[in-house]
Amino acid sequence: MTTPFGYVAAAVAEITGCFAFWAWLRSGKSMIWIVPGLTSLAAFACLLTLVDSAAAGRAYAAYGGVYVAPLIGLWSVERPRADRWDAIGAAVCLLGANVILIGLRPA
Repeated sequence: MTTPFGYVAAAVAEITGCFAFWAWLRSGKSMIWIVPGLTSLAAFACLLTLVDSAAAGRAYAAYGGVYVAPLIGLWSVERPRADRWDAIGAAVCLLGANVILIGLRPA
């Protein structure tokens, strides 16, 4: 699995799982929403183990930066909408994730 795909798939799974719990606890949905929530969160954990990284901490740190990018898309359907500071912050996070992933390290 390629690293960018792994991070994107993990982010989608995490957001989906968290949304399922949000829907149950905050939107009055049935407890049955826990099932897809748990399934999505388990998929998130499994997907993140598949990315190419020499260390778990590095993988999770880089994922944190990648995770922010989909939030810009979510803001497009929510209120309040993203502003320039949200976009700049997301760009900084993505830049940081790339530094972690692509940074030159001694062999």
